[in-house]
Amino acid sequence: MSFAPALKDYIDGARWFGGKGRAWEVGGIRRVGTLPGSTPDLTVVVELVEIVYAEGEAELYQVPLALYPHREERLDHALVGMLDGDGGEVFAYDAVHDREAMALWLQAFAAAADGKVTADELAFHRVAGHDLDTEVHSTLFTGEQSNSSVAFGEDSLMKVFRKVTPGVNPDVSIHEVLTRAGSDHVAALYGWLDFIDEATDSTIQLAMLQQFLRTASDGWDLALSSVRDLFAEADLHAEEVGGDFAGESARLGRALAETHETLAANFPVSIRSAEEMSALGAAMRDRLTAAIDVVPALADHAEALRATYDELAGLADVPVQQIHGDLHLGQTLRTVKGWKIVDFEGEPAKPLAERLLPDSPWRDVAGMLRSFDYAPRAVTMTSFALDPGVGEEGQQAYRAVEWSERNARAFLESYAERELTATEQILLDAYIADKAVYEAVYEARNRPTWVGIPLDALERLTRGRTESA
Repeated sequence: MSFAPALKDYIDGARWFGGKGRAWEVGGIRRVGTLPGSTPDLTVVVELVEIVYAEGEAELYQVPLALYPHREERLDHALVGMLDGDGGEVFAYDAVHDREAMALWLQAFAAAADGKVTADELAFHRVAGHDLDTEVHSTLFTGEQSNSSVAFGEDSLMKVFRKVTPGVNPDVSIHEVLTRAGSDHVAALYGWLDFIDEATDSTIQLAMLQQFLRTASDGWDLALSSVRDLFAEADLHAEEVGGDFAGESARLGRALAETHETLAANFPVSIRSAEEMSALGAAMRDRLTAAIDVVPALADHAEALRATYDELAGLADVPVQQIHGDLHLGQTLRTVKGWKIVDFEGEPAKPLAERLLPDSPWRDVAGMLRSFDYAPRAVTMTSFALDPGVGEEGQQAYRAVEWSERNARAFLESYAERELTATEQILLDAYIADKAVYEAVYEARNRPTWVGIPLDALERLTRGRTESA
């Protein structure tokens, strides 16, 4: 019996599968290794599944399997299907759901110490400086979407990459550099799992093991709490409310600045020529033109936005470096030791080669400033959806802008620690505008009632340009 139909059904229903709604078939299944410590009673393997879409595009997804000769009722929810084994059919379960299987991963990482151990084609790598606790149980995070994350007690966290691509995953390479450099602003990298893909003569990275920030608070959630505190105090300004977030925003700005400094010191820094900046400005103009077809209201801002992009296109000799690439409040964690920045994979929708390219640090800054704008509006939209009669729209809108501007200012002043140069302001304005245009298209397609958030931001941005002209 073919395993492919059962595997297809399982992948189709998985939260981490990015091809939902598209027609596809299993193009091939490749076993790249068996974990050390496997026995006839439990064999743990790593399968790579080729997803071939009806349009012809192909992707690789990782499905680690725990193979048991008998049914394991405790894993019924993770059953993928029946698979032909050496001794007959075996029950194949998604391994991340199985504590027994996850223990083999942890033991393999522990055996690597400061170096690597190999099993079949698999290579477990370790970074020195932390002794793993191999006696703890694993816990699968249920909220993960594009990947699968498994905590080992309170000691470590493993991220299993589901969609994999030949080449070095920036989440691994950047974490490794920042960890070895002693950065305080990331969860320390403990190790990673990869193999050499002979078909493409390149490395494919399958998982990373890092410090588990158990007591950390999500930056987005903290921002939303601050906004709710402000909205609950009808007569107070943002700086007068107990949940004022500006101090945290300032500390986050400094954390990002120091992270950018460490990245610049450990990765190549290059210069974008006048021709490259012209091409970047043209790409932003093209994205705007395409976006207007989806969100016609963007046409009201088109003239001012194109002027912004033209200023960017007129720059030359702009330094670029390794950056985060997809930064927002949801990519930050507040710990007792300060802010941590997470998920350095870049924008998942972009090809890996594009995500590895250097860019201006002002792109990360722009992403965070847009996140500060979203937080109060998200509270407003959610509150209105739950109770259309809540609050006074005009007053709440005013207070939302007040919160956003206060925190954006605190973040930016702490990040730069000086007045921005004319070139930096042009870069920042263009990246903010480009991000807001992207958001308008996203909201129009996914949450039409939210499209006013980026449109209002573009109104303020373009109005500011007009008033300063």
